[in-house]
Amino acid sequence: MIQRIQSIYLLVVVLVSGALPFWLPLWTDEQSIPVYAQDDLLVMGSFGVVAILALSAIFMYKNRKNQFVINRLNMILNLFLLGFFVYRSLTLSGETNVSEKGIGMLLPIVSIVFLVLANKAIKKDEDLVKSVDRLR
Repeated sequence: MIQRIQSIYLLVVVLVSGALPFWLPLWTDEQSIPVYAQDDLLVMGSFGVVAILALSAIFMYKNRKNQFVINRLNMILNLFLLGFFVYRSLTLSGETNVSEKGIGMLLPIVSIVFLVLANKAIKKDEDLVKSVDRLR
């Protein structure tokens, strides 16, 4: 049942975390050169793990509880990535050299929103299955 709505939400997370960080700049360094995800190994690895977890959760549709747990772990990883971006933006040199932060720093927030929507849909499916089991 890959055609469920949570699969669409998880596919959006895969696209947001797997493709967009390589096109949208995360921040601009002191020489006004935009920094992308492939320029920092930790950021690239984190976005890759987020995308792989979301892709694997799409195909766990038979085990909704594991899918729910994988999405929660993915949210935690996105929060760590967001925390790294906040730390990085606070340690940038502010108004002296460069004060431009890229839109790519908001990608973990978009991923978290879609992961929450996917978990709500998974919970709704799980409740539906439990209610049908009670009728038998």
